[in-house]
Amino acid sequence: MNVLAPVRRDRVVADLPQCFRKEAALHTRPEFHPSVSSACQEQRTGTVGFKISKIIVVGDLAVGKTCLINRFCKDAFDKNYKATIGVDFEMERFEVLGVPFSLQLWDTAGQERFKCIASTYYRGAQAIVIVFDVGCGAQQWLADALKENNPSNVILFLTPAQYSRMEKDALRVAQEMQAEFWAVSSLTGENVRDFFFRVAALTFESSVLAELERGSARRIGDAVRIGSTESDLYLSAPRKKPKCCQ
Repeated sequence: MNVLAPVRRDRVVADLPQCFRKEAALHTRPEFHPSVSSACQEQRTGTVGFKISKIIVVGDLAVGKTCLINRFCKDAFDKNYKATIGVDFEMERFEVLGVPFSLQLWDTAGQERFKCIASTYYRGAQAIVIVFDVGCGAQQWLADALKENNPSNVILFLTPAQYSRMEKDALRVAQEMQAEFWAVSSLTGENVRDFFFRVAALTFESSVLAELERGSARRIGDAVRIGSTESDLYLSAPRKKPKCCQ
């Protein structure tokens, strides 16, 4: 018999974590979508609490994908880590608005020779985290990941490895890709916890909205979007296919 370990106290999400920069955020609402909050209070989240949300972390070799995941999951930083071979993953359990919710963080290899292997694991991702140096292949990693996923059904996050002198360019890239931008440091841990809590919260919100959509007897296959307002930068209009994918 499998027994799930209890959720760590520091993995409890009671409020919607705020975006890093409003200039490049999926939405700027200060709270969870009202339908999601009501569903959680009334325990109408369906099977969301039993599902595992798949998050893929992609990017070039040595930009810090493994370090980013290790900093959050193990609170550790190893500057002498070995390059990932193929794929690896870590599981993190959360409690969001009182509902159990798990993230499966897939760490993919950045070497070109492993690209064909890693790409087979992209399918079914609910969020794509692209770790990159500005100008070094972020668009191509997005194109590869979206080959296996519907662009309307995934959430994109960009995290440049070193950002102090490139934030302006990173914001521009995020806006072009309709992704949410975050600047983090695996070395110091700066913004890492907030970033993954934001990823967990938004994927949870998306999952609950999808569950409510299915329960409302609407036409199966309709796209479900996080409720947009005039302040939402990207979800107020249909997601456009990136130029790199055309």
